[in-house]
Amino acid sequence: MNENTRRGRGLAAAVLAAALAGAAGFASVASAQPAASPAGLWKNIDDETKKPKALVRIVESGGTYTGRIEKILTDKPDAVCDLCTDARKGQRVQGMTIIEGMRASKVEDELFEGGSILDPNNGKVYRSQMRLREGGRSLEVRGYVGVPLFGRSQTWIREE
Repeated sequence: MNENTRRGRGLAAAVLAAALAGAAGFASVASAQPAASPAGLWKNIDDETKKPKALVRIVESGGTYTGRIEKILTDKPDAVCDLCTDARKGQRVQGMTIIEGMRASKVEDELFEGGSILDPNNGKVYRSQMRLREGGRSLEVRGYVGVPLFGRSQTWIREE
């Protein structure tokens, strides 16, 4: 084997080693991606009629998630929360914050809990939890009194 052949093979080995090292570095960067998040725009589906009711924008700030109604999809876009008993009483539902204080569970991936949700139809505020489903394409939102067993759930569909 001549000197040029040895150099060529050595160069090829060095390029292969660099490529493998780069791929390993990429894999570690890819695995460092954050867990799935409920942040985004969701289509709220009524649990009884199965029809879309609203678009809800969920945002994260400092590890806490809040959600507000961005657009009402029913025939009542100017609805107000007449039955609310807090500072939201009499305010327009469109633009209203309905989810507050949600945080990622320390026990279970894709579960967010510890917050509350307002049902503008009856003005009541419930304890709440949210669970990402279908790889983050849907969100199960549960409002409850006491423990999650005593409540109701809606499935929301990710819009963006």
